[in-house]
Amino acid sequence: MKRLAPYLLILSPLFFSCSLSKKNESSVDISTDQEQIQSGKNLFEQNCSACHSFTQTTIGPNLSGLTISVESEWIRNFIKNPQALIDRGDERAKDLYAKFKVYMPAFGHLKDPEIEDLLSYMHTFQTLPDTTQPKGLEDPIPAKIQDSGIRLELEFLTQVPASDSVSPLAKITKLESEPISGRTFVNDQHGTLYELKGGKVQVYLPLKTLRPKLVSKPGLATGFGSYAFHPEFVENGKLYTSHTEPGDTAKADFAYADSIPVKMQWVLTEWETDNPQAHEFKGTGKELMRIDVVTQIHGVQELTFNPNSKKGDSDYGLLYIGIGDGGSAESGYSFISDHYGTKIWSSILRIDPSGTNSKNGKYGIPSSNPLAGNPSKAGEVYAYGFRNPNRIFWDEKGRMFATEIGHKNVEELNVIEAGNFYGWPQREGTFVINAYGNMDEIYALPKNDAELGSVYPLIQLDHDELSAIIGGYFVKNGPLKGKWLFGDVPSGRLFYADLEEEENVKVETWGISFEGKEMTLQELCGKPRVDLKFGQDKSGQIYLMTKADGKIYKIKGTL
Repeated sequence: MKRLAPYLLILSPLFFSCSLSKKNESSVDISTDQEQIQSGKNLFEQNCSACHSFTQTTIGPNLSGLTISVESEWIRNFIKNPQALIDRGDERAKDLYAKFKVYMPAFGHLKDPEIEDLLSYMHTFQTLPDTTQPKGLEDPIPAKIQDSGIRLELEFLTQVPASDSVSPLAKITKLESEPISGRTFVNDQHGTLYELKGGKVQVYLPLKTLRPKLVSKPGLATGFGSYAFHPEFVENGKLYTSHTEPGDTAKADFAYADSIPVKMQWVLTEWETDNPQAHEFKGTGKELMRIDVVTQIHGVQELTFNPNSKKGDSDYGLLYIGIGDGGSAESGYSFISDHYGTKIWSSILRIDPSGTNSKNGKYGIPSSNPLAGNPSKAGEVYAYGFRNPNRIFWDEKGRMFATEIGHKNVEELNVIEAGNFYGWPQREGTFVINAYGNMDEIYALPKNDAELGSVYPLIQLDHDELSAIIGGYFVKNGPLKGKWLFGDVPSGRLFYADLEEEENVKVETWGISFEGKEMTLQELCGKPRVDLKFGQDKSGQIYLMTKADGKIYKIKGTL
């Protein structure tokens, strides 16, 4: 199964199975008006470009030649409501679902003229994809994950206010506590940091109001990416956020050649509240860094401090930043992420927010960083070679981990050590990927693989099991005590692993019940795409969040 993201058109090579050698006669009804083509280009870039291109398969299929191979009326209907076609038994739609195993959200909000504009733009790309490329591994990881039979009860906690009129209703992505007081917060990517109080949420930091240039459409992790409270927040009132603004909003600290597009800029901000005890933020914000990215995907989705570090430790007060490749590899600019520590993309960064020895003078580069002091390297880099390190965490032993959302085939959990290279964009899991060609296929490692110097995952699962990994916290009590919980963002499928094992880590699935009834998360939220996220507060209580309906649940028995 291949991974797909929420705001896209699932238009697969399966479309091209119908009369590839004969032009689709229904394409004559597609307008070639230049204004419509330009309008369609804008719509495509807003809704589809993060997952589709006309040169190769990226997150979604290559769309070149679609309109000359498939009936335009069918494409219109599929864009409007793909699930309706599947439910009616449409063979092509059923084949798509069998291949991708994820429902695409309906684009019913697009008006008919907008869909016509989209078709006009797509119709300018009429060359059919090259099918002569070498075939990769059909099933890279044949072993199947077994169900443990364990079911944990959910207890409804609260409904986060809707920040959109279509699913996901509230783009809640991270739920964690301020480390000393235990006050618990949750962010909505549309631009709000809430505090959880008495089973309800109240606005703490109105990021969208404070930074009105914040953009959170078309989704795909854009908007308010992450937050982290300084370990001394109760004294210094400092916290950190990442968010997106349109490309070229301001001069970037980390940029690339002018000829390469800049879709978004990720902005890291240090906030200082006037009163750390207050339940509504009032204070000032200072921009620490601004990063250009090629598309709206794979940005700064994680900010965190090492919870195990204490005053006097070399790691204390240092901020970890997870930044992906910004979609550069699948957009044809793999050299941005293929850098061996010379650039900051596709990396986990570590900075000292209180320092000033960075190039812009707004933060510090710790001398203990593995590449610090090397003029040919980016001193901020702690580890590199990631497509999208979307969650970073530590166990009680002090081991550092990061989840890695893969491209088309493999999801990863990596043990992170300073200075290591984790393979992207030359590897996806323990497999070869062609970063400068067709990235849809993966291949077995070559005999001389050790020469690359890549570190490989502790856990890797292929897309037969899950499409986009999300972690994940350690359970304090109950039948999964000591285990690490994680899941699949789109489907809400739930997994656990025993990370005490050094190799051949056992992974099994678990399930949930609600009000005494066993069910799937898709059934619980009433949506085929769950948009699963986890949270944990200072006490150790684990939470489960379904972005589709904006609800937060306690997982009972985990405290």
